[in-house]
Amino acid sequence: GREKKEMTNQENKRPLPPSNNAEEAKPALRLDVFTIFLGTTLVALTLVPWYGFTSGYSTGMWVAFAVFMFWNGLSITAGYHRLWSHKTYKAHPAIRVIFAIGGALAVQNSIRIWCADHRHHHRFTDHVDKDPYSAQRGFWYSHMGWMLRDYEATEKDFSNIKDLDQDPIVVWQDKHYVTLALLSNFLLTTLIGAMLGDAIGGLLLLGFLRLVLSHHTTFFINSLAHFWGRQPYSDGNSSKDNPVIALFTYGEGYHNFHHTFQWDYRNGIFWYQYDPTKWLIKALSWCSLATDLKRIAPEIIEQNMARMQLQVARKKINTFKMKNTQLWLEILETEYDQLVEALNEWSSCRQHWMELKKDSILKKWEETETRQKLKELESALDFQRQQWKMLTQQFA
Repeated sequence: GREKKEMTNQENKRPLPPSNNAEEAKPALRLDVFTIFLGTTLVALTLVPWYGFTSGYSTGMWVAFAVFMFWNGLSITAGYHRLWSHKTYKAHPAIRVIFAIGGALAVQNSIRIWCADHRHHHRFTDHVDKDPYSAQRGFWYSHMGWMLRDYEATEKDFSNIKDLDQDPIVVWQDKHYVTLALLSNFLLTTLIGAMLGDAIGGLLLLGFLRLVLSHHTTFFINSLAHFWGRQPYSDGNSSKDNPVIALFTYGEGYHNFHHTFQWDYRNGIFWYQYDPTKWLIKALSWCSLATDLKRIAPEIIEQNMARMQLQVARKKINTFKMKNTQLWLEILETEYDQLVEALNEWSSCRQHWMELKKDSILKKWEETETRQKLKELESALDFQRQQWKMLTQQFA
């Protein structure tokens, strides 16, 4: 996993030759996409509030609205993104069908097209020509401008999703995507509204308003999450961690973590971080509906965080030209090396202890001995963490 991550980072940083058609190709406006965005937005801004003032929406309708928002939002984040694009876990066919229909409800293209674009985004993050929604082209472009352009001269590249073509649910959804999108957005929303006593209210609230809001919350991941926030794990690309964005994007706002460790099923790794997508996947695993949940080793995460803290401290020392600059830099390097060494020793011992736990009763004595050593290493690591924290807080 570490080698694969390093290779991906190198690919992201490697300069690529500019496209020969970069200046020649002037894509026209995609009228179909433009019409959908404009039409749904106008209805959401005019008819939805007008109907609310004149007829009102029941409590049951607002509850249904919340259910539809989470269904279509989590179908993108837990389904399109973490399941199919990054394969951070495996899901039961029933869950995949629910996500496939919810993804059509979100009207963000089929699984195949969405994942092909997203994998290109991760491979060529921030590259102006290769990243489909590169933040280097500006906020508007990465938010939705890239979808309004018609690249008829460029053939869509699906070479990076050959694995998804083996999934019959992905193939089925791609084949019937338009039908599923129309039925779920118009027929299903109207029927639910009729069941709640207001078919028109259902179409307006569950259909149009939900679609516009869900579009822009998802688009914030491509745009705002590359412009606003912190970079606690890596500065190799423009991705940022932002708890505010996470509130609107079902946990996807911890985007710097995701771009650094894209094979982890989590985005928010701490208990206080809002990541309902992670909670859903974990809950599904308790019901045996999700398996093989992938997690990055904690020592790798901590090393990345320490490396970024070291980098920030170095920059502050050099920028403000502190007294005894060289001494401060030497102290930082020494403490950082000691922290990494303590992390590696603890990790190695912990791995050995976990392997012994799986062995037969004959190795029980060795397990006990290793456990005692692990406690000693944990104590030494905690001390080193405190030392590092006290040192780097001065430059935070």
